[in-house]
Amino acid sequence: MATTVQGLEGLQEWVGKQLGESEPLEVTQELVNLFADATGDHQWIHVDPERAKTGPFGGPIAHGYFTISLAPVLLAQILRVEGVAMGVNYGLNKLRFPSPVPVGGKIVLSAFLAGADEIPGGAQVTIDLTFQVQGAPKPACVAQAVYRYYA
Repeated sequence: MATTVQGLEGLQEWVGKQLGESEPLEVTQELVNLFADATGDHQWIHVDPERAKTGPFGGPIAHGYFTISLAPVLLAQILRVEGVAMGVNYGLNKLRFPSPVPVGGKIVLSAFLAGADEIPGGAQVTIDLTFQVQGAPKPACVAQAVYRYYA
């Protein structure tokens, strides 16, 4: 269930707190192939399951940028900001891919509200994102995302 925050003031109340985690999302070969088609990145470790079995990961893995591209859909399960005119993705302060996401793996996003600073007409919010494949010892992706919410 998503944490619901009321307006820009409500964001301030959550700074320094864990917002929650998403439901698991299975990373299928079809999703990886669609991402490859959209980006033009058809490297065999992503799109050739037979060849990938003999590769360094023992099977196909998702693109790193595929993993971070799941942030909007998974974060929507965690955080809902009401009473604002709009929110936009402003960028990333950091992004790392410590371990691969195997096709067939189930990924869960957890989010921590690191900061909320006033800007003209709204707030700039930093959220620490951790993408974890269920059963994996290390996160698949860690990032600090920056969003802007406008009143």
